[in-house]
Amino acid sequence: MPQESTTPRAAAGDDHDDYLERRALRRGNAGWVLLTGLGVAYVVSGDYSGWNSGLKEGGFGGLAIAMVLMGVMYTCMVFSLAELSSVLPTAGGGYGFARRALGPWGGFLTGTAILIEYVLAPAAISIFIGDYVESLGLFGLESGWPVYLVCFVVFTGIHLWGVGEALRFSFVVTGIAVVALLVFAVGAFLDFDASKLNDIPVDHDAFGASSWLPLGILGIWAAFPFGMWFFLGVEGVPLAAEETKDPARTLPRAIRWSMFILVGLALLTFFASAGARGSAAIQSTGNPLVDALQPDGERTALSRVINYAGLAGLVASFFSLIYAGSRQLFALSRAGYLPRFLSLTSRRKAPYLGLLVPGAIGFSLAAATGDGARMLNVAVFGATISYALMSLSHIVLRRREPALPRPYRTPGGVLTSSVALALACAALVATFLVDVTAAVIALGVYGVAIAYFGLYSRKHLVARAPEEEFAALAAAEAELERK
Repeated sequence: MPQESTTPRAAAGDDHDDYLERRALRRGNAGWVLLTGLGVAYVVSGDYSGWNSGLKEGGFGGLAIAMVLMGVMYTCMVFSLAELSSVLPTAGGGYGFARRALGPWGGFLTGTAILIEYVLAPAAISIFIGDYVESLGLFGLESGWPVYLVCFVVFTGIHLWGVGEALRFSFVVTGIAVVALLVFAVGAFLDFDASKLNDIPVDHDAFGASSWLPLGILGIWAAFPFGMWFFLGVEGVPLAAEETKDPARTLPRAIRWSMFILVGLALLTFFASAGARGSAAIQSTGNPLVDALQPDGERTALSRVINYAGLAGLVASFFSLIYAGSRQLFALSRAGYLPRFLSLTSRRKAPYLGLLVPGAIGFSLAAATGDGARMLNVAVFGATISYALMSLSHIVLRRREPALPRPYRTPGGVLTSSVALALACAALVATFLVDVTAAVIALGVYGVAIAYFGLYSRKHLVARAPEEEFAALAAAEAELERK
């Protein structure tokens, strides 16, 4: 994507000295441990539910291969993001990386894709929380809009209180969910039977079908979106850059540790669940870990504990995704890609409208549709677009600006990010195999956003925003070299 030659001009209000002061986040609140917890929190709910639907698409073998390939994609991508975040440690995250490498259009397309993911995913998870609350019989509540509203009000309120408090709350809840996954794995492996892994009936009409791949070769591809659920969201760690201690060193470390933990949890969860109960038995359940511990359908002490822990996992992911969405919206608004009033911060340095507006949209979607699976598929579609563009940004910056100071360098260089790019494109196409309607909805939202940017906001960008200044400096240096 070519670099746009025009420099953002100062729109009305950009010339005031307090423009950035009224859009400042609280710095230095998070070290690498809290950020590692944040990275795991984004994802941990995916270990408890959702991934098992991939068994219907590809069987155990198909989902296993899909999980490995998506694990490779995420690993390559987060190593690339670790380098990019050390170069440009701002709240823009993926938008900022693409803005420097691909120009304003590239930055906007990447940031919008990330926003689609981080607005839709919390809405979907609020529905799943409602389902858990109802299944557990908590306070006699049923899944519905009152539960969704409480989720958004309470957890958005904690974020408004302050980022330090929010990250510590997220860390504690995530710790509970992770410990419970380890306890689950121990209990499930006591009943492990390898013959149960391949118990899904074989579709002999599918090309390449076998007991290992009961839905054939194509089933591997169709299972890609569900293999992503073990890792979806970890790329949001760089969005905490402006609230981090020594971000050039802290962010790469936190990203790497988050991915290491998530890979281990994914392998334990997947093999323990399928081996304890059987792939066929858990492929359609909404609570695969609990069902894996109840072979006779009767609740046990351990299954009850895991059921409550699953609720903790959902809360952790819901809470952290709200954070990520607010920071991406904050950065895009501060730079003028979206209405600039959305980036105003409170006395406690929280982007209050960046929290309230996506929360209101998410609650409205959850209450109106009640279709969490569809909204997650829309979120996955947005995520895969952003992955492709962020990986491409790493490649472009490595080739265009090889001398750019890089406190951290991606192992394997452009080969690593090229693997992530290829697999992200494959995962994007796979979303059409799973849910065409969700893909079309995502494209429709994307189209409206593109029209807004093309017709209005690209002419009103804020030159003083950190990501824009960084890109302008690069353009000026390139111009001097040409002279």
